[in-house]
Amino acid sequence: MADITAKPVKITETILRDAHQSLIATRMPTELMLPIVEKMDKVGYHSVECWGGATFDSCLRFLKEDPWERLRKLRAGFKNSKLQMLFRGQNILGYNHYADDVVEYFVQKSIANGIDIIRIFDCLNDLRNLETAVKATKKEGGHAQIALSYTLGDAYTLEYWEKTAKAIEEMGADSICIKDMAGLLVPYKATELVTALKAGSSLPIQLHTHYTSGVASMTYLKAVEAGCDIIDCAMSPLALGTSQPATEVMVETFRGTPYDSGLDQNLLAEIAEYFRPYREECLKNGLLNPKVLGVNIKTLMYQVPGGMLSNLVSQLKEAGAEDKFEAVLEEVPRVRKDFGEPPLVTPSSQIVGTQAVLNVLQGERYKMVTKESKKILSGEFGQTIKPFDPEVQKKCIGDVKPITCRPADLIEPQLPKFKEECKQWIEQDEDVLSYALFPQVATDFFKYRQAQQTGVDVTKADAANKAYPV
Repeated sequence: MADITAKPVKITETILRDAHQSLIATRMPTELMLPIVEKMDKVGYHSVECWGGATFDSCLRFLKEDPWERLRKLRAGFKNSKLQMLFRGQNILGYNHYADDVVEYFVQKSIANGIDIIRIFDCLNDLRNLETAVKATKKEGGHAQIALSYTLGDAYTLEYWEKTAKAIEEMGADSICIKDMAGLLVPYKATELVTALKAGSSLPIQLHTHYTSGVASMTYLKAVEAGCDIIDCAMSPLALGTSQPATEVMVETFRGTPYDSGLDQNLLAEIAEYFRPYREECLKNGLLNPKVLGVNIKTLMYQVPGGMLSNLVSQLKEAGAEDKFEAVLEEVPRVRKDFGEPPLVTPSSQIVGTQAVLNVLQGERYKMVTKESKKILSGEFGQTIKPFDPEVQKKCIGDVKPITCRPADLIEPQLPKFKEECKQWIEQDEDVLSYALFPQVATDFFKYRQAQQTGVDVTKADAANKAYPV
């Protein structure tokens, strides 16, 4: 029986960001996006996710493009649609914590260049690491969405999610996103989770998941029936596998129901037709590996994201210890428990995974400890939901006094230093932010840009070769 409060579901389109990040390592160039923007702008999406995440690094490093220029071009084309980005809280788009002045300036410039909605998350779900970004977004007139990294474990009860939703609303966020990066959320659990979040807050709820475990479309169906307001989808040529459910499929699923999105399938078909040849090209040149298009049910068995599984395999291969794969998979949950049960998402997934590999290969747990593991255990990333195992913490960091405050409180303002370091390259205000996040990669790009401008023979072909490593 239809819920009398049912309303049309809204759709965020991910093909210009997470879809190609998930399937082809974020290699779609801007020039491929621009010809279809006008058509995409007519669809009536809730928003188009087109920036942030790994796109920033990838633009500079592989495509030899200025990410800020990409954003400006997309903004010029999308006259009616809201543009959205993914933002790693105090890490911004990098992997370390930055001072508040850098976070604030990045938010300011993102919104000034065309972003409407900033989706902000933290790998530990430590809300303190999101405060500065949320305040800055609100100050600039943007929509601040807090994304909760979804994970499983004793501590992650429905009460926990409900309480967190309440805290997010109190922080002044405009909406909540369930960020299911590993495809762990199964259909009936989605009903319970959305219901709990709705009980904790009056904010709109958005759901982001990946098809890795094969259940994502069914999860969307149950979530929407439970009151989820917005779902993240990707146009079919770059959907499924480690990407999102297909936009056209979800539109058809809800057609004729109280949840009908009202989107035009004929228009969507034209957009899909535009991207289909690109998909074929990526399959041919090896950029799209058919393996990422399959279903990996081990994701649910071990609660390990697909990308983390492949990392573990390659680490063991390098060590000539592929026979230890099962032992490492069993060690991952133990390390995660020792480390306070964090969600497994960048960078915590890599840290936990690498430590599990070392523990197995060394034949003794924590005989060798990575510097990233020490950072987590000393509180440099923030607070985990559960305490660290005291014996493991002592063995790994000795008598170091762990940080208990918000980690960024200990970081002095950094913008003046970054401005000074890269002053010879600055052509626009935003260049200092590119440098702040990726100093070496940005400097290489600035040199490339200068060479292009002075007519030195750095051809497009060179950039293209770097853009499509096979």
